[in-house]
Amino acid sequence: MSGPLRYISQPEYSSVNQDQKPSRPFKKAIFIPAIATTIVFIALVSLLFSAPSGFPKGELVTVEDGETLSGMAKRLALTDAVRSPFIFKSLVVLFGGSRGLVAGDYLLERKESAIALAWRFSHGSYGLEGVRITIPEGTSSAEIAALFEKSGSFTRFDPLEFRRLAGPKEGYLFPDTYLFLPNVRAQEVVLAMLENFDRRIEALAPEIAAFGKSRSDVIKMASIIEEEARTDLSRQIIAGILWKRLDEGMPLQVDAAFSFVNGKGNSALLTLDDLKIDSPYNTYVYKGLPPTPISNPGLASIKATIHPLKTPYYFYLSDDKGEMHYAETHDGHLVNKNRYLR
Repeated sequence: MSGPLRYISQPEYSSVNQDQKPSRPFKKAIFIPAIATTIVFIALVSLLFSAPSGFPKGELVTVEDGETLSGMAKRLALTDAVRSPFIFKSLVVLFGGSRGLVAGDYLLERKESAIALAWRFSHGSYGLEGVRITIPEGTSSAEIAALFEKSGSFTRFDPLEFRRLAGPKEGYLFPDTYLFLPNVRAQEVVLAMLENFDRRIEALAPEIAAFGKSRSDVIKMASIIEEEARTDLSRQIIAGILWKRLDEGMPLQVDAAFSFVNGKGNSALLTLDDLKIDSPYNTYVYKGLPPTPISNPGLASIKATIHPLKTPYYFYLSDDKGEMHYAETHDGHLVNKNRYLR
């Protein structure tokens, strides 16, 4: 033998075995960070790519001029539009740079992620589409306000504010089909209708001047014609009758004007007591045109007003079928009443 035998002691053996069995703690060390990473990843995906369960669908959110990004982010978080104000702010800065938020009204029509909202708010993507609304000829300002309110499409429209602003402009709110954004306000509607009136009436300016009556009187008369007649011919005939009554100092005696007195614009609803009401709109009591137009006339009625037909008639009435009947004398008018009105 060349040297003593070497025995391996138990401690050395144990030490070697411990070094050879590291697998179980090592797997734990890897597994725990993996779970944490997955949780963080899922949370981040949720923050970025999904909307909160309480997302305010259908709401209109306004970014005011000069509003801070932090303030807007907090507002969105309070309404459950975003989960994290910090994430939203970071995304807006990423997408918009120094531009930041773009002021305006944003429609939250459907659930959207923080990424989608940040992109919209930093690029002024309001998500608003125009809504068509038709204003018929002869509609009063109060009726226009009711049409907007009934539609349910205009979230910022205040009918009371509209009536306050539009009332003094009665007659000059042009009846037409309009395309308004759902966030339109009362003042903007009034302005649009007034501007439309000016554009549409401009072509008639020479004819109005040639007719010899003021534009104010023409529109007042046209608003009456709009309510009293339904066809081009009847409009011209009635315009001729009413202008003649004015020229000869006779009261107009039109029933439609009572819509401004007691809301009874229909002759079938009027009583003898109604005809005695002391009001400048009572054209049975007061001669001349009413103080203001009684509705908003269309072009056909305005044209008929400045192009009246001369006839021997002084009286007219409409029967149950809407057909007009004319008379030269009051006695003839009474005959027509007994024959055609029930």
